[in-house]
Amino acid sequence: MTSIRPADPADAGEIARVYVASWNQGFGELMPPAVLTAERVARWRETVAGGNWWVAEYDGEFAGFVGIGDSRDPVEAGLGELDTIAVDPAYWRHGVGTALLRKALGELAAQYDQAILWTLADYPQGQNFYVKSGWTLTDTTRADGTQLMYRHKLQNLKSAT
Repeated sequence: MTSIRPADPADAGEIARVYVASWNQGFGELMPPAVLTAERVARWRETVAGGNWWVAEYDGEFAGFVGIGDSRDPVEAGLGELDTIAVDPAYWRHGVGTALLRKALGELAAQYDQAILWTLADYPQGQNFYVKSGWTLTDTTRADGTQLMYRHKLQNLKSAT
């Protein structure tokens, strides 16, 4: 059973571990194990302390996390942004990602009318996950061309509640 709770700075080590594991599994080891340094864990601790972050536990075990906030894209100022979502590969297809995304969308809808997210262009599994959850692919890419933006009209969620 999946439960969601607010993230705590003490979760930083597990967040870093899950982040690296999910990237390595999903993107062919694009994240070197060296990112699990004390410095990186400290950076996650600061990030979690300063924002809207939640963690998922599955049967009491740390299984994933999600974070939201104001859009960091200067062109898309005033919107919300799904900052990061990651699930430990051991818990893929257990509903953990869906539970985290629902939590994030609910929190975003309470604060914004629309939100964006960025993801890698060569990641169809992630893209399908977002589309099924109401995100719409836009034609916006970043300068390196590897990331795609999705947009969610959160007012649709507000009217459903």
